[in-house]
Amino acid sequence: MSLEGQRCLEKDKILKAAQLNENDFYSALGWLARENKIFEEDEAHYGLGTTNLTSKIGTNAGRVWRVMDIWGEVNISTIGRLAEMSEKEAYSALGWLAKEDKICVSEKQMYNLK
Repeated sequence: MSLEGQRCLEKDKILKAAQLNENDFYSALGWLARENKIFEEDEAHYGLGTTNLTSKIGTNAGRVWRVMDIWGEVNISTIGRLAEMSEKEAYSALGWLAKEDKICVSEKQMYNLK
């Protein structure tokens, strides 16, 4: 199953078809939003096309970048707490920053700027 040729798919169907966990899904969402390739119809439905997520995820990416600039290496819960966002928002922001090649992640799931 793919998003190609379909208006939208439910998030749960995407997770199952792509064999993704929630964290990976939100990271991929951020990556694809940065590429201007995915839109959100509502919190449970996504489709391929011009993104409507730039202001939300792009703004959060800026907040996450500032946290890492100040604190250095941080884990996802620290990012969420310091940037005042949920973990899913933090993962989307990290996906955006990963697409921009601005972050690194260690084996211990610690994130920092390149």
